[in-house]
Amino acid sequence: MTKASVSLQDLRKRIYAKAKADKQHRFWGLYAHVCKEETLKEAYKIARQNKGAPGSDGVTFEMIEQGGLEDFLVGIQRELLSGEYAPMRNRRKEIPRTNGEVRVLGIPTIRDRVVQGALKLILGPIFEADFQEGSYGYRPKRTAHEAVYRVAKAVVHNKTRVIDVDLKAYFDTVRHDLLLGKVARRIADDKIMGLLKKILGTSGKRGVPQGGVISPLLANIYLNEVDAMLEKAKGVTGKSGFTYIEYARFADDLVILVDGYRKWEWLLKKAHCWKSA
Repeated sequence: MTKASVSLQDLRKRIYAKAKADKQHRFWGLYAHVCKEETLKEAYKIARQNKGAPGSDGVTFEMIEQGGLEDFLVGIQRELLSGEYAPMRNRRKEIPRTNGEVRVLGIPTIRDRVVQGALKLILGPIFEADFQEGSYGYRPKRTAHEAVYRVAKAVVHNKTRVIDVDLKAYFDTVRHDLLLGKVARRIADDKIMGLLKKILGTSGKRGVPQGGVISPLLANIYLNEVDAMLEKAKGVTGKSGFTYIEYARFADDLVILVDGYRKWEWLLKKAHCWKSA
């Protein structure tokens, strides 16, 4: 994987450090960094590495590069700086599920993937500093295997009462007003918020499109309070380094494990209440 430029890497490290050190800080002046040439170039490199089919405009990576990549990125930058940028509609693609149902992907154009990627490069470090230990989906240097190991380790330590939570149609039902409110707790930049509203608008009044570059980050932001609540429960019930509740979340799949001893029956009931909430 191609590494980001040194200055962009440094910026992201500094943003992360500030977010980690001050949980109440609201960031401003970020939009200029999203619009920078190096940020857009890096976002394009990542999109190119991930390949993927063209969006609703039919434009491919080959077509962009034949026409001139620099001109393509300058055009995006100009639209962002002038406020004229408007995302195109996503191309819908149905993926069959094993149960006979389908999962609908919303595939953005490459142009829109670059914008979402640039936004993610700048916002990602802020929210990564806020995410909890039990969250594994779509995060750097974290895998599904690690989530499975966390669950297996909890079972070995007598957490044998398991609640498996699968949020039905999660990506399609995310409320934009609640999501934007969660983002605004950390972001005090009207242009960033305006750009995010435009991106969310491509999926209608609700939902974040599966297939969108920034959608996984937004999905984790939306559920971070659930993770924080479970982390708090671990702390409250813990004793001498041992916990009586554990959890692991990978995107919209959440597993809550409670100690099998009868003394913790109340915690199991509490966890069921959280599931229903």
